[in-house]
Amino acid sequence: MRVFITGGGGFLGKFIVKQLLDKGHEVISFSRSAYPELESWGVTHYQGDLGSRSQVIAAMKGADAVIHTAAKADIWGDYQDFYQANVVGTENILAGCLHWKIDRLVYTSSPSVVHPGHGGLEGVDESIGYPEKFEAYYPKTKAIAEQMVLKANGENLATVALRPHLIWGPGDPHFVPRLSERARAGRLRLIGTEDPLIDTVYVENAADAHLLALDRLAVGSPIAGKAYFITQDQPLPISEFANRILDAAGVPPVTRRVPLGIAQLAGTLFESAYRLLPLKGEPQFTRFLVHQMSTPHWFDISAAKKDLGYNPKVGLDEGMLRLKQHLS
Repeated sequence: MRVFITGGGGFLGKFIVKQLLDKGHEVISFSRSAYPELESWGVTHYQGDLGSRSQVIAAMKGADAVIHTAAKADIWGDYQDFYQANVVGTENILAGCLHWKIDRLVYTSSPSVVHPGHGGLEGVDESIGYPEKFEAYYPKTKAIAEQMVLKANGENLATVALRPHLIWGPGDPHFVPRLSERARAGRLRLIGTEDPLIDTVYVENAADAHLLALDRLAVGSPIAGKAYFITQDQPLPISEFANRILDAAGVPPVTRRVPLGIAQLAGTLFESAYRLLPLKGEPQFTRFLVHQMSTPHWFDISAAKKDLGYNPKVGLDEGMLRLKQHLS
């Protein structure tokens, strides 16, 4: 099978590419940057703008299936940047599927598309609906794109959306280094007095879920038109997870806490300052970040187990060991 993947040079994307190649598939990758490493693996790589329909469609020629992982996943930024990458980019992928008569699309979504902000999510399954409002542009635009992908499922195109939660592991360019840098600088705090449970997923397990979905996806198949939560199936208190990551990075544990009310106020003030001045970079706190760090969010993955045959192959302890070895 010839598989077209967006974001093939990214954190999750590279693991998906490796697994595809190991199974004997041909891979076409499309990313904003050049990735000589992919080309050295025998991947056909195109560098381009996901927001350019002509570039996307041209690169998709000859593909039998698509895995769409590319997205703008920051906690801060301009709405149009998020919309262009996450919504327009997905529209262009769907247009390419239609143009080349590609009949399978696996879309990388996020559990944040159903996170209501206040209150959190505890053991919910895929029957939960989308919230009326979002506290950040990333979940808002990802929710628009996910609904678009699922609505496109039909007689000529089978689609499925996967919602991996808080991906971590060797090579992570975002979560692990940001957490470690803040801790080293003394700027990392736990929020509130509670220690909510959160789900995560090791990167190889997240990649495996994509291949399982691809293998089972076809027009009219049981998984077509559905979304699935993908996790480690081992929720942990947020302090324990954060400190295990810090331990793997050789950083002392975080123990200091900031009251929830102060963190929420700080998030509001930081957002206002960054919008009004405006300031470069991203705020230390945002309302979305505060709620993600102070509310539970863990999920029932029974559907993924039953329909996709998904079970995390790499356990939490083994994943942490691999991360520690990578960072040593």
